[in-house]
Amino acid sequence: MRTRQFDRVSAYVVGLALMLAASSFTLAVGVTQRASAPSPAADARWWMNEPIRFLQTNLSETDSTVDPRQLVAAVADVGANTFLVNLGGIVAQYPTRVPFHYPSAFLPPGRDLFGEVLREAHQRGMRVVGRFDLSKTQKPAFDAHPEWFFRRANGDPAIYNGLYSTCINGKYYREHALRILAEALDRYEVDGLFFNMFGNPSTDYSGVAMGPCRCDACQVRFRARYGRDVPAAADADYRAFMGDSAREVAATIADLIHRKRPRAAFLTYITDHTDGIMSESNTAVGRPLPLWPYSASDNVSRSIGSEPDKVAINLSMSFVDFPWRYAHVSKPETQLRLFQNMAHGGPPAVVVVGTMTQQDRQGLLAAKPVFQWHAQHEDLYVSQKNAGRVLLLATQDTAAYRGFFRLLSEQHIPFVVSENLRWMDDPSRRFDLVIAPGRVPPGLERYVREGGRLLMAGATAPALPVGRVVGRRTTQGYWRIHDHSELPSLRDTQLLFIDGDYVELAPTDRPLLTLIPTAMFGPPEKVWSDKVETAVPGLVFGNYEKGRVAYIPWDVGGLYYRHSSPAHAGLMADVIDRLLPNGRQARTDAHPLVEMTVMDQPQRRRTLVHLVNGTGHQDTAYFPPVELRDIRIELARDVSHVRAVVLGKDLPVTTTGTYRSFTLPSLKAYEVIIVE
Repeated sequence: MRTRQFDRVSAYVVGLALMLAASSFTLAVGVTQRASAPSPAADARWWMNEPIRFLQTNLSETDSTVDPRQLVAAVADVGANTFLVNLGGIVAQYPTRVPFHYPSAFLPPGRDLFGEVLREAHQRGMRVVGRFDLSKTQKPAFDAHPEWFFRRANGDPAIYNGLYSTCINGKYYREHALRILAEALDRYEVDGLFFNMFGNPSTDYSGVAMGPCRCDACQVRFRARYGRDVPAAADADYRAFMGDSAREVAATIADLIHRKRPRAAFLTYITDHTDGIMSESNTAVGRPLPLWPYSASDNVSRSIGSEPDKVAINLSMSFVDFPWRYAHVSKPETQLRLFQNMAHGGPPAVVVVGTMTQQDRQGLLAAKPVFQWHAQHEDLYVSQKNAGRVLLLATQDTAAYRGFFRLLSEQHIPFVVSENLRWMDDPSRRFDLVIAPGRVPPGLERYVREGGRLLMAGATAPALPVGRVVGRRTTQGYWRIHDHSELPSLRDTQLLFIDGDYVELAPTDRPLLTLIPTAMFGPPEKVWSDKVETAVPGLVFGNYEKGRVAYIPWDVGGLYYRHSSPAHAGLMADVIDRLLPNGRQARTDAHPLVEMTVMDQPQRRRTLVHLVNGTGHQDTAYFPPVELRDIRIELARDVSHVRAVVLGKDLPVTTTGTYRSFTLPSLKAYEVIIVE
């Protein structure tokens, strides 16, 4: 698990029983595994073309005595076909011969735990990914090579539980680690390597800030780049420097892995030079409320939308938090994350600490029925491509981004997330609408100029010429609604509240919203006695060459994320509907807490509609979701045949204008509908 910032059914026929028990989602199916070891002639990018059920065990060094046959058998029993297990770094689970690389003190004489696990797993047809953590090592390495290590502002090393933190710019990462990895890659026919804590973490495991590294290697490199010393506190330059440093090391490691094991995947938490992007859904107890129930959906959708040629593996962390690694979160929470992974195009993936003999088995009990379901229906979970026609840019303004993410999910508008604009050069990835919460990347101008639709929202000056900027202000006031025919979702209110910054624009003709700035709000006898109605617009539309733009000059997304005002939701939905050139591609009367994704499988010439029931989430708790009935779904496309796979039923199709409609009789935890 990384530091806290990174964050994050009815009966089925033909022998399949799928039910929502009082405590968790359960199903009874047989598990299918590959019958033999992965073939050397298999596709070199197996991680992109094979169905994956991913299980990670983070072994303690005291677990080195575990029986490898029993360990692998327990992993197989859960239904996993890809096993991530400790290989080396802080503790080597094999008899390494590289200096300053330390085998577990609990490794029995003659035992090669990783090698035996690899052999057992490959005999069962299971992929094996070796886990490395190069971020820390033991004191003898520091004594011999202090220049390899992280230095605090006072020059002291960073020590945690007797381990010394290495630095991404030191020769441990950049040279010595390559000798360690080369030994492992020469010795083991691994299917991949995963790197935990890649780079210099900003905090230690107790959440204590480490500050910028002041080692000689960092100082020399930073001065050469910026002409100044490493700052006392991390600033934008230092963060960019650290990101580039991690990417430089990643490029070297990627080259080594792909040269020695061309069919092995390089997996870690960064996007560059890797074959897959790892992320986590976890439950750190210090995380600010409200909890983000779309954690898995967000992580997978963002990763695949940004890097469609990489696998997105979002790890559902079973445990509560670092101090309580053997106490698990609830089964409904873990299962919700796994279903969200699958619905957005990623594999189900779960992490436990220690061996498979868990003192709290909720994580494994939650994963097993989902893995079994996945094994029975592998063809549904390969080569999925998000068919959403709306693109949400993952900006740095977390609250604004999450507000729009929630709104699109609750409105059941299929959407894609991306952190970059590389999709603009891919003719197969064209979108009807792009939503940019917060600052708008300048590269979007070309998209709009060529006929695209863009919604900008936030208290930053617009990147395109939509309205004349007068200044930036702050208020606790309202927006007056002037034309309900243009904003039909707001028919029951005359006002929307605003709390915070806004960009003041010059007055326009026939404004839809105008500002009522801060006025008296107490005592009640004085409320609004000094109210002023202004002509400052709160929403403008405009054309830009062939394209169309809407600009909301205040943080409606952030306000919705924090306060969930239905008026803010209505405004966002109405603006989106006005911008969509052909209306919504999907419509449904499903509950807002039902996630719906529309995924294409081009090779099979079909579309999958995933439904994930999130009604079990309440504040900090996750309960089994409430069964929902008779959910109507309409798709703006030709449809000849529809089958609900969990229910095991064909669904009749009717025509409603340009839409094809069908009704799902029952939704418990999850459903996937095949549309042909």
